[in-house]
Amino acid sequence: DKNSVDFPPSGSALEEPNGLLAVGGDLSADRLKAAYRLGVFPWYEDHQPIMWWSPNPRSVLFLDNLKISRSLKKKLKRNEFQITCDTHFIEVMQHCADTPRHGQTGTWITEEMIQAYCQLHAEGIAHSIEAWHDGILVGGLYGLAIGKIFFGESMFSLRTDASKVAFVHLVSQLQSWDFALIDCQVSNPHLASLGAENIERDKFEQLLAGNLDRESIDSWIDYWKSNVKDTGTRT
Repeated sequence: DKNSVDFPPSGSALEEPNGLLAVGGDLSADRLKAAYRLGVFPWYEDHQPIMWWSPNPRSVLFLDNLKISRSLKKKLKRNEFQITCDTHFIEVMQHCADTPRHGQTGTWITEEMIQAYCQLHAEGIAHSIEAWHDGILVGGLYGLAIGKIFFGESMFSLRTDASKVAFVHLVSQLQSWDFALIDCQVSNPHLASLGAENIERDKFEQLLAGNLDRESIDSWIDYWKSNVKDTGTRT
């Protein structure tokens, strides 16, 4: 029903694969915002209808549990990358769509998806973190911030560890803003290496309920310029 942004109860999601909850609808800003507030997100490819997911378990990163390897810590101390926020959102999404990934032949970041999330970016809800090397965009990530939850969507690297450095800076900034966690959606080895863990859907929904209506940040780009911390000394 295009006049409704309601979703079925999360308990009705299929256990396999990855908690398929609903099919259809559109990617309007109102529907996307309603979905994320329920812990639901779209994930599909060009030849498919829009599919909505609510995985159980859910992969999340509690910010204090971030893991930084020795090699990454050394890279942070070298300040190899310049990190910015919300300066090239659409370019970050396009790179995430175009970057080849192991075991994938296509991309779920369709042109329709890019247009929809650019609208959320214009509303101050979707954000990008960019990593630059010698003036060239070489890595980054994007996601949504609602209340004190950051919903991570995708990241890319054209240079070793560029997205990881951007991610570490994001975590540091979110900690300073008293965010509760980063939603990582579905577990994978890359996220697990950074400290992400699986929790039950019920616990995730409780965390959403307690944090989505907390006061958020009005302008990320302004706060980022003045408050981003040195992450090279993090243990």
